[in-house]
Amino acid sequence: MAGKTYEARNREQTERQRKLRAKNKAEKRPGRDDFARVALHWMIQDALAKNDEQQLDGIQDELVYRLVEQGFDEAAANTVFDDLVERYGRERWGFRRKMHLFARPNEENPED
Repeated sequence: MAGKTYEARNREQTERQRKLRAKNKAEKRPGRDDFARVALHWMIQDALAKNDEQQLDGIQDELVYRLVEQGFDEAAANTVFDDLVERYGRERWGFRRKMHLFARPNEENPED
């Protein structure tokens, strides 16, 4: 008996991922990226609130170093970090609200 084809495994994996994303959304379960965004925002806001350039530079240096190690462009990574600092410094909270998390329990979400 032959194993599944590459295409069949991909279809099954796609379906498993779709179901997992739907389940996580229904449970309002944050993912790794949600935590990473909040953690970075928190670190930047903390450094800005303390007016601590050294702390902010340290965060930037470490993050850019790790991104470059993964193959990202150093100048581009520095630019993105600077843009985030500008955005987070301008606003109290720089994220868009996830409106589906605030939907009423009996309300249908048309994006599902």
